[in-house]
Amino acid sequence: MTGDGESPYRGEGPHRGRGRGRADAPALDAALSGTVLRTGASAGALYLWDGDRNLGLALVCGVSEEVVRPWFRISATAPTPVAAAVREDRLVWVGSQEDLAREYPRAAVGLPYRFALAAAPLPGRKGVRGALLLLWPASHPRNAGRREQHHITAAARRIARILDAAGPLPPVPERPRVIPVEPSGPLRGGRAAQAAADWVERLPEGAVALDLEGRITFLDGTAAALLGRSAAQLLGTRPWQSLPWLDTPLVEDRYRTAVISRDPVEFTARHPPDQWLHFQLYPDAGGISARITPTGRPATTPQPGSSPAAPPHPHRTPAGPQTGRIYQLLHLAAALTETVAVRDVVDLVADQVLPAFGADALVLSAAEAGRLKITGYHGYDPATIERLDGLPLDTELTPAGQVLADGVPAFFGDAREIAHAYPGAPRISGKQAWAFLPLMISGRPVGCCILSYERTHTFTADERAVLTSLAGLIAQALDRARLHDAAHDLAHGLQQALLPHSLPAVPGLEVAARYLPSGHGMDIGGDFYDVIRLDTATVAAVIGDVQGHNVAAAALMGQVRTAIRAAAGAPPGEVLARTGRLLADLDTDLLVSCLYVHIDVAHRLAILAAAGHPPPLVHRPGTRPHPVDLDPAPLLGVGIDTPCPVTHLDLTPGTLLALYTDGLVEKPTAAGIDPERATAELATVLAAHGGADLDDLIERLVHGQDPALPQTDDIALLLLRI
Repeated sequence: MTGDGESPYRGEGPHRGRGRGRADAPALDAALSGTVLRTGASAGALYLWDGDRNLGLALVCGVSEEVVRPWFRISATAPTPVAAAVREDRLVWVGSQEDLAREYPRAAVGLPYRFALAAAPLPGRKGVRGALLLLWPASHPRNAGRREQHHITAAARRIARILDAAGPLPPVPERPRVIPVEPSGPLRGGRAAQAAADWVERLPEGAVALDLEGRITFLDGTAAALLGRSAAQLLGTRPWQSLPWLDTPLVEDRYRTAVISRDPVEFTARHPPDQWLHFQLYPDAGGISARITPTGRPATTPQPGSSPAAPPHPHRTPAGPQTGRIYQLLHLAAALTETVAVRDVVDLVADQVLPAFGADALVLSAAEAGRLKITGYHGYDPATIERLDGLPLDTELTPAGQVLADGVPAFFGDAREIAHAYPGAPRISGKQAWAFLPLMISGRPVGCCILSYERTHTFTADERAVLTSLAGLIAQALDRARLHDAAHDLAHGLQQALLPHSLPAVPGLEVAARYLPSGHGMDIGGDFYDVIRLDTATVAAVIGDVQGHNVAAAALMGQVRTAIRAAAGAPPGEVLARTGRLLADLDTDLLVSCLYVHIDVAHRLAILAAAGHPPPLVHRPGTRPHPVDLDPAPLLGVGIDTPCPVTHLDLTPGTLLALYTDGLVEKPTAAGIDPERATAELATVLAAHGGADLDDLIERLVHGQDPALPQTDDIALLLLRI
């Protein structure tokens, strides 16, 4: 927020020019405050693009800067209503706190108040320019009518036109402009006002008025006496700033509840040394009226948003980070619990932590063998990262090693400050401020998280406290993610070792295959395929599926594939029978499905045998693709001496066989699992693209079905075309 009251959209930065990059501040102010008044909202805000990934809070109306501070920057990919409105280019309506918790649980953790909200995209000439956010008190109906939605989207279009007329805008400033809601009418004065003031002064309780930014605009003599300060000392100040004993998370949380939910709230606080005061807050669209009453003993405080009829709770919370920061920390903690891989942790910190603290760049490094190995970064050029990667822990180029050794975070607000102890640090990256956060778990160093700024930055006490707490959460997430990545790499290596490295080239036969792991577990399973060259014109094509998604399934798959290779060349039914006997000797509880196809390219003949496996699809030129009519034997491992029938199939030129495992046709849908319908969809894809390159065709078969459907099983797919 500029000190001279000017709009943040002045001709600064890359868009400076005559008449360009200069938004009409009065028009924007009037549009936002007018929208708040016309829609009956209690507050409004404008978020605009701030770079490629983030949305910055440019303008706010009806609430104070302190209330919205944790949300100055949000990632465009974050699961929040504002980001969703911009991403999906639609009006997002959230009618209650319960709806917010259900649809946007991370956002609900950081905003535990009763209210309704709407987020509407700002449709500019060259795309969405940002979002309009409106808040209503808890008394607003849960559902928005069609007319109300129309008013909101129309207001968003009006604001977008103002922005379009201004042309390109400079980056959103670090702090938003705060504008008041226009008063609905003139204030009355004269004798009536004096009589009202005299009436208040005669009451035994204190009366205080605050604006929506938390500043005291009126207090009577009784209130001044109870608070222990003169009216001159308190007017224009925020109570928790001018009265240290009210600088607590409890007081701030009650104030936020009153402003956001417009619910009456109350609390009890102790005025040192031993005077207990009962505060009751009554908010509306114009401000907050507070009653202060001496009380002999503290009682129970109602939850935020409850009626002030119940007795209050004694205040006993020590001073610490602001409530908004605490809720922000909870929000980020919830997000970190959803990360799986190291890349997920890096992306989340870049998308949500950097915007929340106004940082521009990030480096995550892990302590490995006495060195700092960079595991992820954002906002740095690769050359800088190459210089920093692998530095010894006792390096004097950056404080990272010392921070890890001591376990104490280090904050540097400008380049001179860090250059005093580490002269080379500013020259390496060109940044202007840094936060070095040690990532520790039970005293064990995991790594270091470095947040950096393009300009000088003052780290406030609550910012340092929240960043220090956040470092512990990042450490847990990073350590967990590194274990996951190690297990994933092991599983991937094992899987690749067990599957064929290449497929043989056979004249007259095109072959392509693909394996996709399931979307859960260790990404390792028992699906397999193979193409075995028997002679110059004969091959055996095999596909199968071992139960499970673990190392045991993969190990058994390797044994089954080896057994089939050893028996290949025998009649197909005999190959499967021998493999079944091997399973019996192994005494395993796992079952295996398998399809074996003996292909004589010279005579254009295929002989098929199946053990509990889905039949392949056959597509002959000029005909409709369809499943081969097989008489399958039971799964391998069910019976030893069960005969395995065979099926003969003529292969005319251009004939295509599609062998697959059940993961391709057993994806869950809203209607449940329907393999027959999924098989028919595969046949439709084959009919439309059967003549395409086999690798392209595999992509269409695997991803041509609804890509939003979760993949719950691994998939093997083998295509052969004469």
